[in-house]
Amino acid sequence: MAHSLSAKKRVRQNLKARARNKWRLKAMRTAVKELMDKLAHASLADAEAAFKAVSKTIDRTAAKGVIHKNQAARRKSRLAARIKARKAAGQVDAPPAKRSGADKAAAKK
Repeated sequence: MAHSLSAKKRVRQNLKARARNKWRLKAMRTAVKELMDKLAHASLADAEAAFKAVSKTIDRTAAKGVIHKNQAARRKSRLAARIKARKAAGQVDAPPAKRSGADKAAAKK
């Protein structure tokens, strides 16, 4: 346990900073999960709009020092690649159709 006043203050500051960082990281992860949900179930326009918001959230998280700038770039790049793949698949307006268990089994053979 800290003994000096400055060390005690530092402990208090670290607790607050840790809580802020945890909140920012959770907000970023939630935004990414929402984007992935929209990518799977919503139109491409909705997914692209969500990507812009997620990109901003990721950049802000990196700017605050919660994640490294290279990690932020990697995350955004991977999300952009998923959107690009959906565009290339021709699924502009309709989300991908869900396949039943029988379809998946037939596709494996």
